[in-house]
Amino acid sequence: MQFDDVILGRRSIRGYKPDPVPRKLIEEIINLAMRAPSSMNTQPWNFYVVTGEPLNRIRAGNTERMLAGVPQSREFRTGQAFSGAHRDRQVGVAKQLFSAMGIARDDKDMRQDWVLRGFRQFDAPV
Repeated sequence: MQFDDVILGRRSIRGYKPDPVPRKLIEEIINLAMRAPSSMNTQPWNFYVVTGEPLNRIRAGNTERMLAGVPQSREFRTGQAFSGAHRDRQVGVAKQLFSAMGIARDDKDMRQDWVLRGFRQFDAPV
């Protein structure tokens, strides 16, 4: 495989099947992830594999906190809101996405459900 193939084949997944993921596959993924580059070889990662009821509790807690307006507690800062051309692009992409998904501009419930999917880890089984 060429490097170009890797870059051109990259994609973001935001929808998952509910099928269980075999433990062997999870171990393969973690073994590959451990080889990712890190700044000054610090390898700052920790891996937690969560599935089933514990994952459902995490999803429920994330959703409850988001709806209650509890500030996010990320390890990294997300920065300021976009402005100018970047904001225009962000809005344009959102319009295209919601249109493709059949979510009307005034359908606040469906729009919010889309946002909350991220806090539910896009319903991934692991």
